[in-house]
Amino acid sequence: MISRWLRENAQQYLLRDAQARVARAHGRTPPPIRGSFFWRRIFVPIYRLTPWPVRRRLLAAMPGSHRRHWPKPTTPAGPAV
Repeated sequence: MISRWLRENAQQYLLRDAQARVARAHGRTPPPIRGSFFWRRIFVPIYRLTPWPVRRRLLAAMPGSHRRHWPKPTTPAGPAV
């Protein structure tokens, strides 16, 4: 739904930005990044400036977009045979 769309767009534009930064760091001209003005000029710079604790809280608040934890292991009833 909306959280999935948001996550997919965020990943796409953050990946494009990272690829462009790596290309510039290695003396290459990055390919032009086309797409939404909001994602390229507003979202990506704000995301990069946001401290990790704030990012983590935002991601945890979004349904379906955060990493799920493994279930706690149950204790076995007896020795494994």
